[in-house]
Amino acid sequence: MTKVSERPGVEPGEEIGFVGLGVMGQPMALNLAKAGTKLVVWNRSREAADPLREVGAAVAASVEEVFERTRIVILMLVNETVLDSVLQRGTPGFAGLVAGHIVVSMGSNPPDYSRGLAAEIAAAGGRYVEAPVSGSRKPAETAQLVALLGGDAETVAEVRPLLAPMCRETILCGPVGNALLMKLTVNLYLCTMLAGLAEAAHFAERNGLDLATFQAAIDSGPMASDLTRVKIPKLIDRDFSVQAATADALNSTNLIAQAARAAGMASPVLDLCRTLYGESVELGNGRLDMMSVVAAIEARTAALGRP
Repeated sequence: MTKVSERPGVEPGEEIGFVGLGVMGQPMALNLAKAGTKLVVWNRSREAADPLREVGAAVAASVEEVFERTRIVILMLVNETVLDSVLQRGTPGFAGLVAGHIVVSMGSNPPDYSRGLAAEIAAAGGRYVEAPVSGSRKPAETAQLVALLGGDAETVAEVRPLLAPMCRETILCGPVGNALLMKLTVNLYLCTMLAGLAEAAHFAERNGLDLATFQAAIDSGPMASDLTRVKIPKLIDRDFSVQAATADALNSTNLIAQAARAAGMASPVLDLCRTLYGESVELGNGRLDMMSVVAAIEARTAALGRP
């Protein structure tokens, strides 16, 4: 694996900032630290930083300290509201924080929001790269994420090698906005596919079929994938421990629907799946894995009033 000192654009021994150590961010940061990246990390819940401290990362007392100590700061934050808050956007502190820095946002946000943030960071004297990732917690833990990169070519080229310890692939998507549009495109397929998988498992179970046999049938055919091998056992075991949360799936489908309407296009399959994820959230499954969408399908079956 390439050492930090050997990566283009990064000085030997240079510290890299990482903010946001949640379900995805913590394993991502751990992979960076274990690969030899000198990290300065911060998270609102301080206990999430403990595993990073154990592998040699410096734990900052504040976001300001992260920016003071580093030139490149990676952000893995849940949404644009949190991102704005962390960057102090809309306050006098914003420009002082981002000036002279490369800000890398690896979360999923609306493309127009990202374009606006990029423009404000540039006006303040900083640079910006959007790098949303495709994958959930398990790929994050095993460094099998796919990063989609958007930004000016020079800055993207400087950032891209830093992401290698977290990602098996980094894909260039063009200017800011395009990477997030590509993420929404990938998520459209992902969210509809997993809702369909949940419905298929429900169909099998209600017809008295063995779900282990269902898994064998899927995994031996052309629809087999890493996702089916991970998600079908969760359906069988009713294990909805979070890898990608249902609330995040709902948020993603909402973003996709908004982008579809902005482009003047229909998204009928996506819209139905968005309703199902919303119903699962209303059932209290927001912070469970997105395969809990099966609960919404089961509730609809129960509403039919059949045994």
